[in-house]
Amino acid sequence: MIRTCLKTFAGALLILALPGGVLTMAAASTGAIADPDSAWKNYLRNDAALEPGYRFPHASCFRAAASAHDLPETLLLAVARGESDFDTTARSRANAHGVMQIQWPATARHLGIFRLTELYDPCTNIDAGARYLQEMLQRFDGNLHLALAAYNYGPERISADPGDIPSGANWYSAYIFRHLNYVLGDRSQDTRAAEHLYSELGRSTLISFGEPYRAAAFVESLEAHASTLQLDWFRRGVGRFTVELTYRDREHFASSARLLAQAGFPLD
Repeated sequence: MIRTCLKTFAGALLILALPGGVLTMAAASTGAIADPDSAWKNYLRNDAALEPGYRFPHASCFRAAASAHDLPETLLLAVARGESDFDTTARSRANAHGVMQIQWPATARHLGIFRLTELYDPCTNIDAGARYLQEMLQRFDGNLHLALAAYNYGPERISADPGDIPSGANWYSAYIFRHLNYVLGDRSQDTRAAEHLYSELGRSTLISFGEPYRAAAFVESLEAHASTLQLDWFRRGVGRFTVELTYRDREHFASSARLLAQAGFPLD
């Protein structure tokens, strides 16, 4: 269930004002994870073998790609959630396509895909993304933070020094780690993914923006006032990025609505 609550902002410069101060687009430059390199290393040591917290779309494709390319399934799911929210028809302004947002034509052809339509087959796209991510891992000696930065920015633009990569690439790594936490779900609960369908989560679209950093800044601003809200943002078509509230049931939605109102963002 997806419910649209508010409106679209796509101005040249947006400043978000909420109780406690003003947040500009600069606040979204690094994401909520201060040290994504350490966060990913900890994931590989401790959590890479965990099962997903939900049953996600294209589950068999993700399992097959993870097995074929020796990657954690939850990692592939996190990349897919961050890149497209599992939308097989997603397309970006950078001409990236499908679930894992494979860039056309250069990256696709590098991976042996010569027809654009192939990128809209979920298993083909997910396998291509897994192959490319594994290639980046090998290039950067198993450093997942650098591999993700290269997945987003291109390997030639990423240094072998984790402390010397573009701020946007560092932000992307932290952004995917945020999605990983959603993929893993509530690790305190002894439940299996098969018991929870991702598609059954309630979702409300709060607001839309024309640029991703504005959506990220808005999420961070709300979370600064209500840290327990389950908020995220997604690309929904070319040049449209939506902030969405996730909730388990009607009671959870009501409590989240109260938190949003307290943070200065009442729902209609």
